[in-house]
Amino acid sequence: MPAQSFGVATDRRRQIVDITTNVQQAVADRNIDEGLVVVSVPHCTCTVYVNEDESGLADDTLEIVDTLTTGGRWRHNRIDNNAEAHLAASIMGNAVCLPLSGGQIQLGTWQRIMLLELDGPRQRQVAVTMVDG
Repeated sequence: MPAQSFGVATDRRRQIVDITTNVQQAVADRNIDEGLVVVSVPHCTCTVYVNEDESGLADDTLEIVDTLTTGGRWRHNRIDNNAEAHLAASIMGNAVCLPLSGGQIQLGTWQRIMLLELDGPRQRQVAVTMVDG
């Protein structure tokens, strides 16, 4: 089953965007009652993850990314000076897989699907692939 996709425009170097509503709409368009949804990004310098959309946690997420990746003597920076973005994306991953039940993505009370931009501003694509169960 082919993926649906949507674009996300970011306007800062590092930025977190809640994409839950866009993913929910893609699921609704497919009308799948039970199964799985995989949300992925075909990029090397951004990531998707699931967590709470709360400003303090967003700041903490950006801070831990900076703490883990800033200050190294990264050889990739000789090419385009964005090794930190590549490394952070590798650590966090480029996809999440979530269950569908009753036509709805099964998220906890505070869970949201988040895109983490690490090398913006850019135009990103998010792929939503559903597997009918």
